[in-house]
Amino acid sequence: MTRPLRLLVPLVVLGVLAAGCAGSGDADRGAGSGPTPAPTTPTGEATGDSGAGATAEPPDGETTSGPGEDTSTGTSSGGEATDAPPAISGRPSPEELDRARREVSELSLEELAGQLVVASYGGTDAQGAADLVGRYHLAGVITLGDNVPEDPEQRVGALQDLTAAVDGAVAADGRDWPAFLGIDQEGGPITRVGAPLPRWPSGMALGAAGDPGLAHAVAAASGEQVRALGYTVVFAPVADVTSGPDDPTIAARSPGADPVLVAEIAGAQADGYADAGLVPVAKHFPGHGSVTADTHLGSAVQDADLATLRARDLVPFEALADQGIPAMMTAHIEVQALDPGRPATLSEPVLTGLLRDDLGFDGLIITDALNMGAIVNTYGTGDAAVLAVQAGADVLLMPADPGAATAALVGAVQDGTLERERLEESAARVVATLRQGEEVPAPDPGVIGSGHDLAVAAAAASITQLDGTCGDRLVGDAIQVVGGTETDRARLAAAAEQAGLGTGSGDVVALVGAPTYQAGGGGGGTDGVTGDVVVALDVPYPLAASTARTARLAAYGRDEATFEALVRVLLGEAEAAGQLPVPVGDLPIGSGCD
Repeated sequence: MTRPLRLLVPLVVLGVLAAGCAGSGDADRGAGSGPTPAPTTPTGEATGDSGAGATAEPPDGETTSGPGEDTSTGTSSGGEATDAPPAISGRPSPEELDRARREVSELSLEELAGQLVVASYGGTDAQGAADLVGRYHLAGVITLGDNVPEDPEQRVGALQDLTAAVDGAVAADGRDWPAFLGIDQEGGPITRVGAPLPRWPSGMALGAAGDPGLAHAVAAASGEQVRALGYTVVFAPVADVTSGPDDPTIAARSPGADPVLVAEIAGAQADGYADAGLVPVAKHFPGHGSVTADTHLGSAVQDADLATLRARDLVPFEALADQGIPAMMTAHIEVQALDPGRPATLSEPVLTGLLRDDLGFDGLIITDALNMGAIVNTYGTGDAAVLAVQAGADVLLMPADPGAATAALVGAVQDGTLERERLEESAARVVATLRQGEEVPAPDPGVIGSGHDLAVAAAAASITQLDGTCGDRLVGDAIQVVGGTETDRARLAAAAEQAGLGTGSGDVVALVGAPTYQAGGGGGGTDGVTGDVVVALDVPYPLAASTARTARLAAYGRDEATFEALVRVLLGEAEAAGQLPVPVGDLPIGSGCD
């Protein structure tokens, strides 16, 4: 059976967890017990309805790389939700949309078209980004990894200068609504801004922790930091249900392979971001985790029938729509059951028929990056822009040429391909949605650089032990660290030495898993290793082929907080509290200490 999702540990206890038995979870766990595989429904079966500070990633739209109240919902042992999740704030009211419609109706056609476009910009040139926004009347920009300074000491100031400059350009253009200032700050491998911000856990780490309240707290803390930099939109959470090692794109970014778990964790994250005053964007509709091709590079086909999609991929997105999430991002995948031969981003049957009409979503529809291979290899910038709006999209993210995209929209209205009212409909959604964050008080600037203890507590709650004795010390007085990258080994050694554990000799701790954003596919591989303790980083799949004399552990990350939490488990100071959010070999979802 699917495990129950644990309720949020009160935040006052998180500091204790970070210092000791982090995230030990269920009260009935006994010391000395071994990990148990928990029976669960098979993956795919209905379960109840870079840049600086980031791992490099190709453009994704997303693109190349405080804690709040308890919002836990829990699930039954059968995997079905026992309580309705909380509504997500940030969706504009009908009155607010009416106001925005009146305002955008007064814009020139060129100004109106610009409100549907969000562009990328070059380097760390804040004024260049502002000039781009002013020249084409753009809604705003997205920050990628190469827009973040290499020097951590320069990052905060540079990004605050960027957001202030774009805000100034929007005001100078005569607009009294906020700029669309977006960033991918998912946590884990997709983290655009590193130090002095902590690297928050990945979606899969939060899925392994299985605690919606903890996911909310992490998202709220991360969201406050992002907002303190001046951003208004975060391209998170990831709501894709991963298919496992064959998923080359999403992998550790997903909370897992159980649709109900993904829905609960993503919903809690979205609520946390919204509580921080950001517009959360769930991605990638209608689900990218079960396709086996990377849309950054070219086309990808979803060949599952509609019944399978409804029971698996669509479950989190339907739940998020019901909760009131303000925005969703599309995937550039072809959905054979609805519109063969056309990417979902450009498909009216997918965006309007399925998302708007069937699932009842009336928030912002944002395209994934329009400069990705799945689009630019087949469609020109102008054609893609017009087709996306015809399909139902409101925001065109990262067209290869933003000027060409806005010009194409203007031309389409002038020649009758699009009605001006269609552009006004999308622009009004953009304006009204961006205003929602103004209702949330600005965060204290001191939140930047805070959160390490919460990051460690979240990492500790996720670490999963697949064999050996739960709660026991797993190593002697010293360890030899092998495998991984040089940075991985250095971080684990530093955490070990800080905890008084010797390094350079002793028990072999073998690290496995490649450091790429697509760690579940070709980047992570499934080749196994041998050691006294074997630790999988990012995704747990390599553990299926690994042999450990003492224990196999899944850590779901490779940052300082993860290694600090890992050392506590190695020393027996904390029991591995996480449970597998994906199947690993013959081990089902839910396996781990219990």
